[in-house]
Amino acid sequence: MISTAIQQLVNYGLDTGLILPDDEIYIRNQLLMTMQLDDFTAPEGEVCYTDLESILKTLVDDAAARGVCEDNSTARDLFDTKLMGVLTPRPSIVRANFEERYENEGPQAATDWFYKFSQDTDYIRRYRIKRDLKWVTRTPYGDLDITINLSKPEKDPKAIAAAKLAPQSAYPKCQLCAENEGYAGRMNHPARENHRIIPLTINDSAWNLQYSPYVYYNEHCIVFNNLHTPMKIERATFRKLLDFVGLFPHYFVGSNADLPIVGGSILSHDHFQGGHYEFAMAKAPIEKKWVFPGFEDVDAGIVHWPMSCIRLTSEDDSRLVELADKILTAWRGYSDESCFVFAETDGEPHNTITPIARMRDGRYQLDLVLRNNITTPEHPLGVFHPHAKLHHIKKENIGLIEVMGLAVLPSRLKKEMAELADVLVSRTPAAQYPEELQKHAEWAGDILARHPELSADNVHPILQDEIGQVFAEVLADAGVYKLDEAGRAGFVRFLASVQ
Repeated sequence: MISTAIQQLVNYGLDTGLILPDDEIYIRNQLLMTMQLDDFTAPEGEVCYTDLESILKTLVDDAAARGVCEDNSTARDLFDTKLMGVLTPRPSIVRANFEERYENEGPQAATDWFYKFSQDTDYIRRYRIKRDLKWVTRTPYGDLDITINLSKPEKDPKAIAAAKLAPQSAYPKCQLCAENEGYAGRMNHPARENHRIIPLTINDSAWNLQYSPYVYYNEHCIVFNNLHTPMKIERATFRKLLDFVGLFPHYFVGSNADLPIVGGSILSHDHFQGGHYEFAMAKAPIEKKWVFPGFEDVDAGIVHWPMSCIRLTSEDDSRLVELADKILTAWRGYSDESCFVFAETDGEPHNTITPIARMRDGRYQLDLVLRNNITTPEHPLGVFHPHAKLHHIKKENIGLIEVMGLAVLPSRLKKEMAELADVLVSRTPAAQYPEELQKHAEWAGDILARHPELSADNVHPILQDEIGQVFAEVLADAGVYKLDEAGRAGFVRFLASVQ
């Protein structure tokens, strides 16, 4: 009975504190309006529910059956978000709640509340995040986090066809714009009625805090410019990152680089990513200390990490901004042919930095990862990018999250690894692999050579470990200065050039 499902959703709102008892009749009527129903029969007895996903499925199934909502995956997501938008408090109430907690209980209490709120509103769909595959692989660089992301919904053919027919709009300009807050969405833009943002001031400019709906790690947040302005790594970037960790000392925050190939997926809107998590790179030790002239008060050095990382630590955040800007300026114009580092070719710049900030034992810390996006005929996707032999596992850009030691791998791998496990256990000859497994054939042969003990009992942990080792190779490919004698000598030459 649909009245029961509506009352279940009202009860869910009361149980999570999204609505108060005074709101009950009003919210029920708003849900009826959204469902295009004009009557309600109060269910008898106590109305219980198991989980939010099943309540929403019941309501959306009914709406689709009556033609209130199209029956495809994207339209269903748009509609269940509209239902949750009815339960979601207005931005002014959310911000007042956040600020009150921040002032009275501290930054961590405020973010704890906002993170739970973002899940309770179903902006972060807990039930989808649970489907992601996650494990840890031990490598020479520490324990790397490996994820196969299954929570980003794959569009079905009907949804793709509908998106093509949908009118194009420039509002909001992108999915990171502040104008998404409360936006109903359309076939080619996700619904955001249940989305709320917290305004921040960093570097005396207007920014905002939200969580990522596709949580890759604990409290995965996005910090974004209030204006739709392109990504740019510059002196002000370091100031903004350090201001943010000053406001939220329990969070790290970092920026993707600002050039294609080595940058993230959205370069059109200036933004950072942060959260309450410690990555393998943050745990990696300094392997060579360094003193920059004039900055003897800043602890500095090369981090033992496959990507080329300089770590700066100081109690004085302004000194870090000063030195980071000096390093960035030097790197932008730096070439070293012996390490295939070219600042530019044919006027196209190649050098930039992926910066990450955190607080460490009450001091400010900046990690500066040197990046270069040069391409060659041999490596058309990038010299410092996963090389072709690794593309069967990871072909996409190596952005901020991967730089720090968390692999975000494509969802196709779940099915491919299940099928590969079967052919490995049965010792099927590579020539007889199905077409979609052919790209893994050489790697599979290497796995069998390394693991003669492979069987149905151990194939899955072996495959997971092997994927993790491939990711370690991916990071080594993306590192500008390799972890060998020539690479380390090249890295030191660059550090010595920073004056």
